[in-house]
Amino acid sequence: MQELKHLGQKSPNRYDNPDANTLEWVPNPFSGANSNPNQVNGTVSITATEFTSLCPITGQPDFATIEIEYIPRQRLVESKSLKIYLGAFRQHGEFHEACVNRIANDLVTLLEPEYLLVVGKFTPRGGITIHPRAEYRRKDLISS
Repeated sequence: MQELKHLGQKSPNRYDNPDANTLEWVPNPFSGANSNPNQVNGTVSITATEFTSLCPITGQPDFATIEIEYIPRQRLVESKSLKIYLGAFRQHGEFHEACVNRIANDLVTLLEPEYLLVVGKFTPRGGITIHPRAEYRRKDLISS
């Protein structure tokens, strides 16, 4: 197993620069299912209830629950690295949809999953609730 940089270490104090290089992965214990169709494959669901970012126009904070669901292939996201990565949005100005899309794209690049869905359940502001979704399916799954 590769050396993990974040697990067991103090979290960094930077909260304004979400960087995909923060994300790390661990081997998937379900991975045998990818080579043997008679084995069960797992689905991973992650809920991060304390996500915050800033509106890039007003600078006001936006609060959300980020829900991530994916069908892994060989890799699972390491949870502490995900926590640090999501925390880096705290003082970062980006629209809801862009945050969710960035998270999804960064996880797809890291994990190369069969399927991935990221939903941002942002708290209402001005009486409007926004729940952007970013969904990915591996290309060879689309054509099957």
